[in-house]
Amino acid sequence: MSNMVIIVSLAIILTFAVKNTVSHFKGESSCCGGGSKDVKTKPAKLKQVVSTKIVKIDGMHCEHCYTRVANLFNSMEGVNAKVYGKRGEAVLKFEKIMSDDEIKKIIEDNGYEVVSITEK
Repeated sequence: MSNMVIIVSLAIILTFAVKNTVSHFKGESSCCGGGSKDVKTKPAKLKQVVSTKIVKIDGMHCEHCYTRVANLFNSMEGVNAKVYGKRGEAVLKFEKIMSDDEIKKIIEDNGYEVVSITEK
């Protein structure tokens, strides 16, 4: 009888563990500050691009992370950002000059690591 209680308890724990792991990898769990469906901020249509930078980023692990980084920049006036999670990079287009230090601070203040920033 006690063996049956242990087996049932382990089965319940395993079920919850698998369920949470699946949602974690789909970007639907509290991974990286998620836990809710983030609405993507649409990239701005820029009148004139004065600068394009490619930012290599470490620490993005899921769809939530990609959306979060894109929203950091797309919510700013005069910035158009596209994040390519599988490549670990963001392509940022600007209507005004933004320094590499400013870009790095925005990303790193949100828990990610900037590996490199290159001008395109």
